Amino acid sequence: MPYVYILECADKSFYVGSTWDMQKRLYEHESGINGAAYTRKRRPVRLVHVEETDRIADAFAREKQIQGWSRAKRIALIEGRLDALPGLSHRDDDRPGDAVAT
Repeated sequence: MPYVYILECADKSFYVGSTWDMQKRLYEHESGINGAAYTRKRRPVRLVHVEETDRIADAFAREKQIQGWSRAKRIALIEGRLDALPGLSHRDDDRPGDAVAT
């Protein structure tokens, strides 16, 4: 089953990705083996959000959607405050260190 996920890095920035195998991908990020260059430099990482999707195309589309969100909107998603998401559509509060890589 495909997944989209958010990692919180040691520097408090977020990394958003998608994968077929969540357990394997998390291990890769944590160990620095085949992990993204962004997270390799910011370990340790912590899985803070994960969603299952039916198709990898859906996971990838959701990944790109979340990558375009502000930090505040990502935090609302992580905290489960879904009702707050529509009001957090502006990117004014983004931190420069938030990754948008896949």
